[in-house]
Formats: sequence, C-alpha cells, structure tokens
Amino acid sequence: MRRKGRAISGERDLQKLLASLQAHQQPGHYVFTVAPRDLDLAGIQPVVTVVEAEGLTLVLGQGQADRLGLRYDYIAAWLTLRVHSSLGAVGLTATVSGRLAEAGISCNVVAGYHHDHLFVPAERADHALAVLEELSARARTGTLQS
Repeated sequence: MRRKGRAISGERDLQKLLASLQAHQQPGHYVFTVAPRDLDLAGIQPVVTVVEAEGLTLVLGQGQADRLGLRYDYIAAWLTLRVHSSLGAVGLTATVSGRLAEAGISCNVVAGYHHDHLFVPAERADHALAVLEELSARARTGTLQS
C-alpha cells in the first residue's frame, strides 16, 4: 500500500531524547471536563479530545470551561516536551512521568505526532519544569540513574 505524504520519523534513542529534552509551559490554565451530551461543540477549541464510553472528555482552557459552565476539579499547566520523539520510542513518557511521580507531581500525558504533552497541577508547574530540566541535565552529563 502506498502512503501519501512524506514520513517524518522522530528520535527513538532514550538517552538522546532525555539529553535534548526541553519542557515549555504553554500560557494559561487547562482543565479536564466531560462534555454534556447536549453541548453544542461549535466554537469550542479543546486542545485534546478523548472519546470514552462514558462521554467525550475535553481538555480546554479554564476560562473557556468557565464561560461554558462546564464542571471540572483539576486545574493544570500544559507542558510541551520540545523533543521530536518517535511514536515508537520506548521509555520517554515512563521516565518523565516516573521522575515527576518521585517528586510527588501528578502528570497526565498526551502524545501528539511531534511532541508529548504533560498536564501537571498548575500550582506545581515550576517544580515540574525544574525536575524535567534536572532530568535532561543528568542525561547530558551521563549521570542519569535508572
């Protein structure tokens, strides 16, 4: 079967991925909510959607959720990992989420085609960024412990 377009492969080597990892915080606060069945989705701009048996999960800006009157209980910062990992790479999200877990920071991971995206508690964003920078620095100097 012939595929249209060109293949864009990302990095697969975990050491290289961690060494070149740069986390960037997107502006604003984000929330996870379930769209009511009668919600008109026209004009809504979620950054993530997930279809589940229980309903449509939306991740969107807190302000937009407030304007729509949507309920949520988790306010997150959105961190983008600026490293182009292959979707077949092994260990990046496990290592990153594991380090954040060691620091007591919850982490919800979403993979895009080009980057991984982390949603961490908004009040812990600075600490999460520091943990990720330390992880990358250790990978660059070869002092990363499993």
